[in-house]
Amino acid sequence: MSYKHNDFYAQKARKENFAARSVYKLEEIDRKYKLLKKDFFVIDLGASPGSWMQYTSKIVGDNGMILGIDLKPIEVKLKNGINIQADLNEVNMQVLFDKYKIEKKADAVVSDMAPNTSSNRFTDQARSIELCMLALDTAKRFLKPRGHFVCKIFDGEDAMTFRDEVKNNFEECYTFRPKSTQASSKEFCGGEVL
Repeated sequence: MSYKHNDFYAQKARKENFAARSVYKLEEIDRKYKLLKKDFFVIDLGASPGSWMQYTSKIVGDNGMILGIDLKPIEVKLKNGINIQADLNEVNMQVLFDKYKIEKKADAVVSDMAPNTSSNRFTDQARSIELCMLALDTAKRFLKPRGHFVCKIFDGEDAMTFRDEVKNNFEECYTFRPKSTQASSKEFCGGEVL
């Protein structure tokens, strides 16, 4: 089954002025697990084109903040958002915190990072795991106690290994496949609480 660029959620995103259909994944996760709240500081990894930042911005409000990082440009401009175009492997997060005068740890780290897919599902999943481990490392370093971590991962054998790693570091761990995920997609999300 091929990716549908004009499916229900893509049309809904355009109608509601969101940068991408992926916004509805985060919305479903947030409604189910109550991850985001007013005044939160959220780190959004793999933020381009910006739909997760748009959703988060409405929840955290004017006194909240979102730090979005992606290799690709983040299209949305938000009063309470900071857009960083960079490779997370090369970003010194502490330097960013100092530059933007961020003096507290994040209330939530959300990651919609995904590798460029190939025709080899094993390669794709291995790359997905690498990105998930990078997101988890970021959460372990910059998330406050009892903060929330959400990470997209491609399904497969290694996904359960990653889940076990999350369980070793967090009080609670959930796996969840939002209804808005494409039927052809191999991804699911984990919602975790430190």
